[in-house]
Amino acid sequence: MADDLLSPADPGDYNADSIEVLEGLEPVRKRPGMYIGGTDERALHHMVAEILDNSMDEAVAGHANRIEVELHDDYSLTVRDNGRGIPIDPHPKFPDKSALEVILCTLHAGGKFSGKAYQTSGGLHGVGASVVNALSDSMVVQVARNKELFEQRFSRGVPLGPVEKIGTASNRRGTTVTFHADPDIFGHHKFKPARLFKSIRSKAYLFSGVEIRWKSAIDDNETPLEASFHFPGGLADYLRETLGAASTYSDTPFAGTVDFQEKFGTPGKVEWAINWTPSRDGFIQSYCNTVPTPEGGTHVAGFWAAILKGIKAHGERANNRKAAQITRDDLTSGGCALVSTFISEPEFVGQTKDRLATVEAQRLVENAVRDHFDHWLASNTKSAGAILDFLILRAEERLRRRQEKETARKSATKKLRLPGKLTDCSNSARDGTELFIVEGDSAGGSAKMARNRETQALLPLRGKILNVLGAASSKLGSNAEISDLTQALGTGLGTKFNLDDLRYDKIIIMTDADVDGAHIAALLMTFFFTQMRPLIDAGHLYLACPPLYRLTQGAKRIYVADDVAKEEVLKNGLGGKGRIDVQRFKGLGEMDAKDLKETTMDPKSRTLIRVTIDEDEPGETGDLVERLMGKKPELRFQYIQENARFVEELDV
Repeated sequence: MADDLLSPADPGDYNADSIEVLEGLEPVRKRPGMYIGGTDERALHHMVAEILDNSMDEAVAGHANRIEVELHDDYSLTVRDNGRGIPIDPHPKFPDKSALEVILCTLHAGGKFSGKAYQTSGGLHGVGASVVNALSDSMVVQVARNKELFEQRFSRGVPLGPVEKIGTASNRRGTTVTFHADPDIFGHHKFKPARLFKSIRSKAYLFSGVEIRWKSAIDDNETPLEASFHFPGGLADYLRETLGAASTYSDTPFAGTVDFQEKFGTPGKVEWAINWTPSRDGFIQSYCNTVPTPEGGTHVAGFWAAILKGIKAHGERANNRKAAQITRDDLTSGGCALVSTFISEPEFVGQTKDRLATVEAQRLVENAVRDHFDHWLASNTKSAGAILDFLILRAEERLRRRQEKETARKSATKKLRLPGKLTDCSNSARDGTELFIVEGDSAGGSAKMARNRETQALLPLRGKILNVLGAASSKLGSNAEISDLTQALGTGLGTKFNLDDLRYDKIIIMTDADVDGAHIAALLMTFFFTQMRPLIDAGHLYLACPPLYRLTQGAKRIYVADDVAKEEVLKNGLGGKGRIDVQRFKGLGEMDAKDLKETTMDPKSRTLIRVTIDEDEPGETGDLVERLMGKKPELRFQYIQENARFVEELDV
């Protein structure tokens, strides 16, 4: 098979027929990862969020007050609302199609671009419903408008017929969407009642004006078969339930809502709730237009800025100079917060909307929350004093650990004499430092010249490290690569691991963009998952994203990550003169220092992927690691069989 892949093709076979044009929703089925982030369980459940967000948008806009979610025994799912109903009249640009068909069968079609139909919405790219349609082997949409009931059926993004009137609906209005995820795309993955239940309950907290009803025909012995959610107290209720019986420094959380229109003349609002507790680690759950933003974003930055400035100002008024040393890290260590904002035309990073990028949101949220926090602190002097004392204590502990770390790091650096291996950075403090784990000395040579000597350290590994899953502890201790890595990090292994001893702020796995590089990265992630799990939980582990190609046209030069991006550039050009020169990087060692710095190592221009563990299903991560990296080849073979059909390209 390798010979077939590598043999030169007959140039005569390459003609206009060779150019593949993906029409309609074909691109979604071809590359589902570009639209919903993959084909795993998380991506499957993201399909529900796309449909539910549309109903939530109707509720937030004031057109619906009830949403029903029903999981059927065949694992199909229905989302029903009592909103206005999707328009079914002919679309002006496509008079032979209904607006419903255009929305369900066309990417980037929807009512949320101009802002006329919705001032704020969770769906903004116009791809949500159409993507779900493309990735479902069956979808049925019913619309109740003007006392009439209409229906249209689809399969894998293709309409099975036109919109049809199927009856009257005198006491009903709104949209009902029932879909069944295509097993050709998602394989064995099925909806989990517990995960759906948790998701829709959080939606009800995010908008106090909506009631969400849940019904399931599948009994998992832990999730109610029927439930109804309506929370007039919004996020304050959500925070109280989340904290449960945990002791807090304030009897009531600092919570509130500000309408941006009333205060700043801008459509939208922000709602928040926060309290501090010594009983558990802090957290923040953030949302924009009811869509979860697990990676935060500008609204979260604005919220923490308001809280930090407010607590420092309160300390200054109380003549407590120690308040000046409080940082955001001290706030988040015991601060449990929920932040939900509604803004028009939000900008997200990626279709899955994990992080908000709207710059204006930071200013709006900060200014809205700051005034209320100042007033709350002044009105709750007892709680304010307890919170201030707690935060100052956390700041003093942090400063003490830093001082101890600087001393320990200096002494550790003296002990770590690893010729040709660890190339350390000059900063003595951990904050802002990075350790790049690279494969081989050739990549290490380019990285040495590309790095920032003050903050970036390098540790080259020779070959593939030991697969630690199931390996005896004696093997771990005697393995040179693992020993070097553990010594460089300074943390210890397994039960002896101590996160406070970590010598670097970011640990970045930087391997070649090929099969061997992916294997080494998988082995390293397995090592960190099994031996240094708290390092991942604390957000210290990252993957570098080196480009696969450098494209040059005259004086213009860009880097692209994959073949799809390369073909796009070759099609549209770079804006320069002459032929476009294509350089494929087979490994990091082929990149010169300038290439490597600009694309992969410079924080100003690089892209990093943070390695995380799904908080909703942490046990599944362990199961997947065991299947892929464990000692049972039959489990690995089963996984390959189940997922091989998703592999579209081979890099030989």
